[in-house]
Amino acid sequence: MYKLASVFIGLLITIMVTINGALSKGIGDYKSVLIIHIVGLITITFLLILKKEKLNLKKDIPKYLFSGGAIGVFVVLFNNMSFNKLGASLTLSLGLFGQLILSGIIDHFGLFNMEVSKFNVKKIVGFLLIFVGIIVMVIY
Repeated sequence: MYKLASVFIGLLITIMVTINGALSKGIGDYKSVLIIHIVGLITITFLLILKKEKLNLKKDIPKYLFSGGAIGVFVVLFNNMSFNKLGASLTLSLGLFGQLILSGIIDHFGLFNMEVSKFNVKKIVGFLLIFVGIIVMVIY
């Protein structure tokens, strides 16, 4: 179930990056990021109201965990900038490769209070295949 959901997330991210990139091309990088996040705020507010959930912030949550929104602004901004110069395939491929590298580091060291999942040498084959694929995409 979670693997299928992850594939669906990948489809949604592709659609999102494409739509965001087109908006950015039409009105500019910074204004598009603002509009995208306002629409996101309206959407999640509507969903919270629909589900009748209250916003209860626990005091024992580490402060750095609230930085995801700021990081999200830069993710959208850099995706928009890259999309208009590199296209959807290369933007998403390079982004996913960056995610792959950092997620491997996070898993290996158990960063951000994650469960430790040591790096398996067999994963290098997958990393290399993806890297070679990206090189082919960049060249051709």
